[in-house]
Amino acid sequence: MKKAHPYIGLPDYQFWKKSFGSNFINGLDPVSSTRFTIDIDTKIVSAGSCFAQHLARHIKKRGFNFLQTEKIHPIFSVTSWDDANAATFNYESFSARYGNIYTARQLRQLIDRAYDRFSPISAYWQKKDGIFIDPFRPQVEPDGFISIHELDLDRRHHLVAVRNAIEQADVFVFTLGLTEAWVDKRDGAVFPIAPGVAGGVFEPDIHEFKNFNVRETIDDMSYSIDRIRAVNPKIKILLTVSPVPLNATYEQRHVLQSTVYSKSVLRVAAEEMRNTYDFVDYFPSFEIITSPQCGGQYFANDMRSIEESGVAHVMEVFFSHYAVGETSSSFQQSTATSPADRHAEMERLIEILCDEEAIDN
Repeated sequence: MKKAHPYIGLPDYQFWKKSFGSNFINGLDPVSSTRFTIDIDTKIVSAGSCFAQHLARHIKKRGFNFLQTEKIHPIFSVTSWDDANAATFNYESFSARYGNIYTARQLRQLIDRAYDRFSPISAYWQKKDGIFIDPFRPQVEPDGFISIHELDLDRRHHLVAVRNAIEQADVFVFTLGLTEAWVDKRDGAVFPIAPGVAGGVFEPDIHEFKNFNVRETIDDMSYSIDRIRAVNPKIKILLTVSPVPLNATYEQRHVLQSTVYSKSVLRVAAEEMRNTYDFVDYFPSFEIITSPQCGGQYFANDMRSIEESGVAHVMEVFFSHYAVGETSSSFQQSTATSPADRHAEMERLIEILCDEEAIDN
């Protein structure tokens, strides 16, 4: 029998009013299919913006294989080096100690630096006290480096860890965070934050603001994916977009407008990657946190930080669709009652390093 129109017979999840029938926010699950799965033997590597750090925490908590190729030196014993110290020095937050990778161009350049295809002119920044800072990881070493030699040794060790992560991973999860960046005019090197915020000196003749557009972001992601796949032909890639709004914008407009622009560009780029490569998938963490069904309840008082219950919801959806052989469930609504209590709970449970937080006026 001929259908009256092409929408007849489509599944309920393709219709708004039928997809959002539940009054409970934890009933939201916008994932309809996946391209691959993970099990306890799958080596998972993560990188990206601040929100990406939550993935590592939950993967380890659930007993899955979170690959860490840059680890704390054995000289530090369990008694002298706790989780707080590890996080402060950016160990265990990601698979390697690269800090926040906010833009697609950053990822592209990190891969090129790891494989000796790009050597930025800005090799170091120096603070007034003489301490040296890595311009591309400005906050991974809170006290900085005492010499250029020490910084260089640490960087070389780090780039080896980056190569190992790329080449050993079964699944690479990358969380896209921003489109705004600061660039060295001389060679195009992209910094995670503006020079002068956490080291270095801002020089208008050298440094310029850049807000990447859709085409540039797509090109950078395609380049990165091709490079990764060239050295690891079997790797699968999962892309997400961070739901965390911009901390600040350099565009002469309200930060909300810049947030919407940035997230829109990143979401389109992620979709293009999924449509182009059959080994790339997209996971809707952004959609879960910002959905009207959740009514903003997953945002803390600052309307930017993500509550633990929101992170848990995202990860529960992730594991329910991508994990094979996973048995434990960690999703539960926050027990805090007031906004202040929820914010305190979030601060207690979630400690992530975010370079962007250093920006202020």
